[in-house]
Amino acid sequence: MLAVILIALGLLLRIAPHAPNFTPVAAIALFAGAYLNKKYAIIVPLVLMVASDLIIGLHNVTLFTWGGFVLIAALGMLLKKQKSPAKVVSMSLLSALLFYAVSNFGVWAMGWYPPTFKGLVTCYVMALPFLRNFTAATLYYTVAFFAVYELSARLVKETKYSRVLLAK
Repeated sequence: MLAVILIALGLLLRIAPHAPNFTPVAAIALFAGAYLNKKYAIIVPLVLMVASDLIIGLHNVTLFTWGGFVLIAALGMLLKKQKSPAKVVSMSLLSALLFYAVSNFGVWAMGWYPPTFKGLVTCYVMALPFLRNFTAATLYYTVAFFAVYELSARLVKETKYSRVLLAK
């Protein structure tokens, strides 16, 4: 149930009007890695991206972007045992940098910039404005998802709703 909610919420927020690169996909991938089993942790960001990219449009860097989100879900798995605020914030920032590195390498590798070291550096420099918004969104949504989930889990711990929210 939680996986379906994450996919639906991510799809809605990705296709709704938003500031450039200010979407919750990385936060959802990180959250899925931390709270869902391995299979669903990987499936959630992939289904979200496939569904939304079919609506928004595909491009030749798609495999790099999807791969970046799978790697972020793997990072989230490192949070399974300890989800302290400092670790969650750190992993959020690391997720943004990891995605920046992977996706922009893909932009360069797919020929959007000259196939030289200078072209690679130019690609990363030109992507810095996207990194700013992406990092802000990832941090914002990560803190929101983890905080809301942890608070909700505490509130429903001893109720009949715990089976739905706390099911792994």
